[in-house]
Amino acid sequence: MSASPRGIEIVPSVLPADFARLGEECQALEAAGADRIQWDVMDGQFVPNITIGPDVIAAIRPLVSVPFEAHLMVNDPDHMLGRWVDAGCEVIIVHAESTVHLHKSLTAVSDLGARAAVAINPSTPVDAIRHILDLVDMVLVMTINPGFGGQSYLPSMEPKLRELRQLVLDEALDIDIEVDGGVNTSTIADVAAAGANVLVSGSALFRYEEGLAFGIADLRSRAEAADRR
Repeated sequence: MSASPRGIEIVPSVLPADFARLGEECQALEAAGADRIQWDVMDGQFVPNITIGPDVIAAIRPLVSVPFEAHLMVNDPDHMLGRWVDAGCEVIIVHAESTVHLHKSLTAVSDLGARAAVAINPSTPVDAIRHILDLVDMVLVMTINPGFGGQSYLPSMEPKLRELRQLVLDEALDIDIEVDGGVNTSTIADVAAAGANVLVSGSALFRYEEGLAFGIADLRSRAEAADRR
């Protein structure tokens, strides 16, 4: 496959950040060269963990100019879509498994002025979203089961990535393919080679002893080299 036409992006998750210094942590990620910042929104129902609400994101928004994306790991996201957009999230990711009427949910995101994206869990096939790809700017393929950071990468998701990438090419769709879960120095080349061009990294990025800027640059370099293979 040829290199991704939309280029490699590194999107840190704030889940491993120091929540007592969340504003400073986001400023550090922006200074380090993050393309976007991902907010992992969990409700304790769709996934077993609970994280943050839109007021927290709104409080951080004035401190940085880097784009935000809200990864909504929540049941029935429709009634709060506007809250995440109002909080300053340019990209809203809705799980295909979380809503009965996915077409309606994604259309609502676009109508609110944000970029609509869809996420699929490891057990959800690409066919589940085939007929809504015209509504999204990005597909997020989970390479772990969502709910907690620091989980091990599932290499069995690579055929799904290749299938999705081929579908995007065949249909001439102008969309990003994002991967979230276990992205680190050992796995990032594999997911980029399989077709992902937006790489979410949380625990691995924050563990770089050389700092966030080195980590983002290193991950980007590894992904770009694999994307050109």
